[in-house]
Amino acid sequence: MSAQKNRSSDSESGNSVPKAVVNRLSLYLRELQHAVNSGHETTSSSQLGNLLGFSDAQVRKDLAYFGQFGYPGIGYRCDELIAAIRKILGTDRQWHIAVVGVGNLGRALLGYKGFLQQGFELVAAFDVDRDRVGTKIEGVEIFHLDQLTEIAKKKNIKLAMIAVPAAAAQQVADRIADAHLEGVVNFAPVTISLPDHISQVGVDLAIELEQLAFSALKRARR
Repeated sequence: MSAQKNRSSDSESGNSVPKAVVNRLSLYLRELQHAVNSGHETTSSSQLGNLLGFSDAQVRKDLAYFGQFGYPGIGYRCDELIAAIRKILGTDRQWHIAVVGVGNLGRALLGYKGFLQQGFELVAAFDVDRDRVGTKIEGVEIFHLDQLTEIAKKKNIKLAMIAVPAAAAQQVADRIADAHLEGVVNFAPVTISLPDHISQVGVDLAIELEQLAFSALKRARR
């Protein structure tokens, strides 16, 4: 039985791909990994779609942005599709990341083991509290924020997570820009400004809860 052509290219995975598609790729990846852990070797667009509440056509359309995957009569081989999606997302390599701010949220991030499984290694943390600097949390050394540029270069840090109070977030963002990092996840409940060449994602848990509350209220009013 012949396989369909399995391909992806930089041009296909560029800026023309909608952000929603990239978001769904991460969801597909998680479900595929769960499938493998459960002993499944193959899956289909219908199975993936049903698990996530999408149509099989949506799954096929999303994957078609990056090429053609799968085998006639079989569907997708989970391991192969996992490898393809990880390559598309850039997580087929190890990324060194840092946490800035080691309060309650920062400590929780440092203790999360799932990052390493997905290709992200926490190699440093930064804070301005002299009592925290020089200590370790979950085996990760804490440096002073003033050392960010030096340590980022030394440890090849490309991405950072900001877990500081809102009032300090922009100052931290400026330090990250000076250190020439490539991407930021901002957990502070405030919008930050970064140069265009630094990618950023904002994660405001209060906003997510507001959206959830709105959905629940809307459903209750039906």
